[in-house]
Amino acid sequence: MKIFFTELFEYNHDCNQKLVDLLTGNADKTSEKTIKLYSHILNAHQIWNNRIEPREPAFGIWQVHAIGDWRNIEQANHEHTMQIVDKLDLDSEIQYTIGKVNRFSKSVRHLLFHVINHSTYHRGQIATECRQSGLDPLATDYILYERK
Repeated sequence: MKIFFTELFEYNHDCNQKLVDLLTGNADKTSEKTIKLYSHILNAHQIWNNRIEPREPAFGIWQVHAIGDWRNIEQANHEHTMQIVDKLDLDSEIQYTIGKVNRFSKSVRHLLFHVINHSTYHRGQIATECRQSGLDPLATDYILYERK
């Protein structure tokens, strides 16, 4: 299972870094909605990492980051996730809170899969934004990544 999650997060990292390349290279065509969505991907990833290994989140869920900061934030998220995959039992249960009163318990693997799924969902929204801005969106299907 650890190998599978390592592969998924390498795919996620590759997609995110290529998206940073596309958007920073076309900043004049990058919409405010795209900036908000990509920042949200970064924020959510960091927040879930910090729920798994309890730390205070550094970012708010909809905090907007400067495009120039994206690569470093994404790299830090990726490295933290790789440490989680490497050292934690993926079947262990994590207790976490959303808001002040909503408490939940899920396995590390479920939370990690949520990060992947969440990122993929919002990259799809960004692809739509790219098309509307005149940019060719990236082909980020997992199977295409695996074929290379």
